[in-house]
Amino acid sequence: MSGTRAKKERTFIVILYIVLGAIGIIWLFPIIWMFLTSIKNQVQTFQIPPVWVFKPVFSNYGDLFTASDIRKYFYNSLIITTTSTAICIFLGSLAAFALSRFTIRRKNDIAFWMLSTRMFPPIASAIPLYLLLKQFHALDTHFGLVIVYLTMNLGFATWMMKGFFDDLPVAIEESAMIDGCSRYSVFFRIALPLSAPGLASTGILCFIFAWNEFLYALLFTGRAAKTMPVVLAGFITETGIRWGALTAASVLTAAPTILLAIIAQKYIVRGLTLGAVK
Repeated sequence: MSGTRAKKERTFIVILYIVLGAIGIIWLFPIIWMFLTSIKNQVQTFQIPPVWVFKPVFSNYGDLFTASDIRKYFYNSLIITTTSTAICIFLGSLAAFALSRFTIRRKNDIAFWMLSTRMFPPIASAIPLYLLLKQFHALDTHFGLVIVYLTMNLGFATWMMKGFFDDLPVAIEESAMIDGCSRYSVFFRIALPLSAPGLASTGILCFIFAWNEFLYALLFTGRAAKTMPVVLAGFITETGIRWGALTAASVLTAAPTILLAIIAQKYIVRGLTLGAVK
């Protein structure tokens, strides 16, 4: 009986891995197809049936870096997104800690109102934001997009971090304050380190939201602060789609978010404070 049971369990595990592998291939297929297209020549790109085995060429990447200001636009995206995400995480953590720990009248309503800023369509705030940026001479600047993305993500970051702070045992902070820590020391030395998974997941999501944002970047920038999503749209022209350059630029655009997720994946695990009550 035990041998039959073990054989059934092994068969189930094999089938499970096959199913999961098939699902993974389906989910990764667009990324794989995008990368393969970026290393094909123009003939292979449009060949039917598709070519799966071919000699890769990297002329698309070479043309991308030599015939355009792709480096400048990539740095624009990196600077704007990183800056807005860092400020968003800092301010959002402070606001979330206050909502989680302090006695504030109707604080749940305040938290929901912050989250509700993500519910209305971005186009609804495009004209007011455009007028504000124009008034302060912040159109087509890094500063202008940083402020816009900070406004866009701050409520979401506050809501996310509040959930993580609510899960932290208050007894740890009370013990630290009994030992002489101030409220600021408790926040920076106790609460933030223990909520590292929350910081990582919130930071990644805010980074992705800002990195992939298209509408505001299209409306509020020209050439000086143009970001990568706007650059990608530029490869779709009236005469056709430049698939080689588009897929090469898409691989370059997707690389930072994929790399960030790989680096921070070990921190995106909740429950690090289980059993940590002093």
